[in-house]
Amino acid sequence: MNESGRVEAFSDGVFAVAITLLVLGIKVPSGSGMWHQITSEDGSSYAAYALTFLVIGIMWANHHQVFGFVSQVDRALLFFNLLLLMVVVALPWAADVVANYLDKPAEASNAMAIYSGFMVAHSITFSLLWWWLTRTGHCFDARVDTVAARAMRLRFAVGLVVYPVLLGLSFVSALLALALHGVLALYYAFNQLPVPVRPAGPVPAEGRAEGPAGEDGAL
Repeated sequence: MNESGRVEAFSDGVFAVAITLLVLGIKVPSGSGMWHQITSEDGSSYAAYALTFLVIGIMWANHHQVFGFVSQVDRALLFFNLLLLMVVVALPWAADVVANYLDKPAEASNAMAIYSGFMVAHSITFSLLWWWLTRTGHCFDARVDTVAARAMRLRFAVGLVVYPVLLGLSFVSALLALALHGVLALYYAFNQLPVPVRPAGPVPAEGRAEGPAGEDGAL
């Protein structure tokens, strides 16, 4: 396994742990009336679980697609990737905060603001990762058009604008902010940005990666 493969395998493990921990935020019924307790749940736990499962799943898919074009890693890329993963593993905790306080009017806004703050942090760390990859392109394989990839930085960083807006909206309407987080997650799921690749043709031996030249991916 090459260096890039090791980083991706480690990252996949972290994503898998984070997405698995989400279910622990759903309360286990105790005593009699199990079905009544499950169905009478206020919905906050289920909403936080569903939203965050979707968010982490999309983060993993985007990360996987980007690293499909990475042929080598350097120390800076390792640490930018670790920063991204640090935010990912904290999302189950943020989901628990929302699940426990969304139905409490006095605290719902603060809980949603915490969740939105973590999404701001994720947007920053993913943008830093993309910035470093496109700075010189030395970590990409020969298929990637580095100049075109660098030009995508602003479009790629749309979350840097939208997530702070949702953070502010959390103090106006926690439920609306939660719903818009779901809409934004679906946007990222279906409106994926392709990694720019060079026109199909002979690929220089230096930096050649496994897979057909011109293979496309998405962010």
